[in-house]
Amino acid sequence: MIQFDLKNLGTDNLNGDIDKYLKAVKSREQGFYEIIDDKKTISDVKSFAKKVRGKYSDIVVLGIGGSALGIICLQQSLKHLFENELKKSKIPKLHVLDNIDPNLITELEDVIDYKKTLFIVISKSGCTPETVAQYFYFRAKANTHKLDPKKHFVFITDPKEGFLRQPANEEKIPSFAIPENVGGRFSVLTAVGLLPAALIGINIDKLLTGARVMRDQFLNKNFKKNLPFQLASIQYAQYKKGKTMNVLMPYAQKLSRFADWYRQLLAESIGKKFDNNGKVVNVGITPINALGVTDQHSQLQLYNEGPNDKLFILMEVEKLAPELKIPNQKLSFNKLLKIEQAATTQALTKNNRPNLTMKIYTINEENLGALFMLFESATAFLGEFFNINAFDQPGVELSKELTKKTLSRL
Repeated sequence: MIQFDLKNLGTDNLNGDIDKYLKAVKSREQGFYEIIDDKKTISDVKSFAKKVRGKYSDIVVLGIGGSALGIICLQQSLKHLFENELKKSKIPKLHVLDNIDPNLITELEDVIDYKKTLFIVISKSGCTPETVAQYFYFRAKANTHKLDPKKHFVFITDPKEGFLRQPANEEKIPSFAIPENVGGRFSVLTAVGLLPAALIGINIDKLLTGARVMRDQFLNKNFKKNLPFQLASIQYAQYKKGKTMNVLMPYAQKLSRFADWYRQLLAESIGKKFDNNGKVVNVGITPINALGVTDQHSQLQLYNEGPNDKLFILMEVEKLAPELKIPNQKLSFNKLLKIEQAATTQALTKNNRPNLTMKIYTINEENLGALFMLFESATAFLGEFFNINAFDQPGVELSKELTKKTLSRL
């Protein structure tokens, strides 16, 4: 399903005490690797998707950060790249409002029909200021159009608390819970990602099947069979050698937003001021997202001849699409892409830049589910290697508190 090809990494001493680190991860009591067995949520999501099939022309997700990036990745990776422009498509168009820029909001209104739109409001806490503000706006517009909120809104939020729980309970607005022990950036395989995915025709059973296969590897105590532990070990070993930045560079247009999703996961999980003992350590790996071959023409000069402070993770997809021939040439676009990727790897290696190529046979639900679990699990191991809590985000919370403090004065 997924294989590694390592260059300039010096992996001889990467083997470690997997059992020790597995116990440490499990002691955190986080549910990111258990939620994929939540049969009730899976059943409820599929039932809801079946119930509303054909009723909406547009699905609008109101959310930010972990409430949006996974959904965007699912759509980009598993649907037609121009899905929303397909005139004959019977699948609802998906729009993710992951910002509060007024242009994004007002220009969305130019392309949706409120009477045929379902709004999915996603906030782990139920109190995210940006998401609540978006909800207020579109709820007011829905009221202006005299729409029944039960038919045009869905909440995905904390099972018990938060602002969204009140209208959900009082107005009987459909809602799905984000488990208390799953953080937003680890929530793509909860209803956060599964519900929008099911609504636009993605097979969530296959997505979860792939995640379970990788989960089994994550729990395997054999180093050679535990890809998440291998990946985390490589990242940590290279960090110790001064490679404080990780460049994730898929050679597939459909995986470009996967790199965006991972950027948040790595940054929020590993960038920490304090270690588990309360000591100031200011550790972190800076994530950089790139896209092959696009960024060979925008970033590769720096990567090959600039500071040697980066680990490069390239993603190769063996079967991208049917062979597309280049007229009057002896090769296809598929072959040209692979030649360019090989050249990038060779150039990085020649310049003594550590790089890892992650090989995937094809982009489908199973493999994407496995990729989500691979990077989430590796991040959990990384947290233990760094002796920090990979599951909190005090730096983000400080910004949120300062925002709320300013708003309270208005």
